[in-house]
Amino acid sequence: MATKKFLELQEFTDVDLENELKEAQTEYRKLKFDHAVAGLENPLVLRSLRRDIARIKTEMRRREVAGMSAEEIAKRDRIRLRRKLNKK
Repeated sequence: MATKKFLELQEFTDVDLENELKEAQTEYRKLKFDHAVAGLENPLVLRSLRRDIARIKTEMRRREVAGMSAEEIAKRDRIRLRRKLNKK
């Protein structure tokens, strides 16, 4: 089930996603510093912000993979298979 935030991110343009990522990372650093110095009233805000950053990065990567050519995807698949075989 897709979350509301994920569905909202799909409607953003690439530039909007980059701006949103920069803003979220800046806010996360600020809140993390504030939490280390004085403590936050609700430290779970850090977790939700981290997850939002991950959602944004995931959407950016999904778009990057969607724009790849068949040759690039085949190369990517070979690399992933080689990594999987090396783990065993």
